[in-house]
Amino acid sequence: MTDTMADFDIPETMMLRPTRQPVVGSAEFRAAMAGFASSVGVVTARRGDERIGRTVTSMLSLSMTPPTLLVSIDITSRLADFIAKTNGFSLAILADDQQGVGDAFAGRLDPKDRFASGEWSHWPSGHPMLLGAVTALDCEVIGSIATESHVLFAGAIIEAETNTGRRPLVWQRHGYHGLAGLDGGTGE
Repeated sequence: MTDTMADFDIPETMMLRPTRQPVVGSAEFRAAMAGFASSVGVVTARRGDERIGRTVTSMLSLSMTPPTLLVSIDITSRLADFIAKTNGFSLAILADDQQGVGDAFAGRLDPKDRFASGEWSHWPSGHPMLLGAVTALDCEVIGSIATESHVLFAGAIIEAETNTGRRPLVWQRHGYHGLAGLDGGTGE
């Protein structure tokens, strides 16, 4: 199987209208987005005996009722196909010592070797669960919206584990960073 497939139906699409003003070029857009500091996560899914995943920074909390988050996945990827066909995914927010996991799932390792990085278990749903993450979530897809290049999957959180003793890994300006001084205290 290749790493790109899109033979699933997306129930709704987000129609993007043409802009009235010219948009920035791709280099300027990339430079601007590099200034964003984001938690590093790994989105994974399992279908049958096969597990797949990718490193992401495009994720956000969507709703408290029901507890829901959004992840943005390349529409042509096998991961998007797995999520659509299983109606679920898991998300692990990496700890600052899990850079190797981030690199593996960002494509530095062959897809069949990625789960050798980090310690993995699985949720009751069967989706992969990264042990030692700052936060690990198992999600059921309750909605999706497609753009030309990505699918936004809305995942209702059905299982959650949080490790308050771990510091998150952050991606900014094309590199990993930790958060200094994060001790759960008052900041004094």
